[in-house]
Amino acid sequence: MTQNTGGTQGSTVVVTGASGRTGSRVAGAARAAGLTVRAASRARGFDWHDRSTWEQVLGGADAAYLVYPSDVGAPDAAETVGRLAREAVGLGVRRLVLLSARGEQQARPTEEALRASGADWTVVRAAWFAQNFSEGPLVAELREYGELVFPAGAVREPFVDARDIADVVVATLTEGERYVGQVVEVSGPRLLTFGEAVAEIAAVTGRQLSYRAAPAREYGERLAGFGVPPEEVDFLVGLFESLLDGRNAHLSDGVRQVLGRKPRDFADFVRETAPAGTWKP
Repeated sequence: MTQNTGGTQGSTVVVTGASGRTGSRVAGAARAAGLTVRAASRARGFDWHDRSTWEQVLGGADAAYLVYPSDVGAPDAAETVGRLAREAVGLGVRRLVLLSARGEQQARPTEEALRASGADWTVVRAAWFAQNFSEGPLVAELREYGELVFPAGAVREPFVDARDIADVVVATLTEGERYVGQVVEVSGPRLLTFGEAVAEIAAVTGRQLSYRAAPAREYGERLAGFGVPPEEVDFLVGLFESLLDGRNAHLSDGVRQVLGRKPRDFADFVRETAPAGTWKP
């Protein structure tokens, strides 16, 4: 491959959030596909909020996977992602794939900023990750207290395995221009409430685990008690009030469309994750 024409074997792809739920799996899938991975994280000198760190990470790369902390719909996400995307294009890194959120209207300005950057872009909009039950803040409640408190009510969600997200991302990078300028929506193969998801974990682990629905405002008070800054609490409360209103209670066919197979089931995720002791107290 000649530099900057899109992903084929031997290309260098920058993976932001490379130690996170999707980034770590994108990095692994990219390496398995023969790509050279350049991990971008604070530990490696990359900071989304420090523009002086961008060139050393992006320079000489062919593509980049962009996952914005803390959320793609955060108030500063569109400006920051747009700025980084324009810098990447200026450095010759035209092939950019952005992780976005299915049904999140707050994320649309960030997607538009990517489109306006001049990049050869792809947006992957994902449903709620299955791995949110095994990695990150939610798993601590299940492990320590045997209860998950969350403002999802009885809404149904087609939880998507982060490994499927990674496989889709790498496929969009390695299939030339096929997915340039496209939005791909990915989900799991069936709908579950958060309570049903916790019950499946309980059945496999043999633990007494429960789910308690909390109003978004009450959940925001819990976050504030954990030390989350007030402006972030306000954003998350608004996000949960909109995103968890049932708008995502449907399946998306992106995994089959891109990979030619059905997505991994939540039950498979639980069965494969439990032996590591993820949900043990």
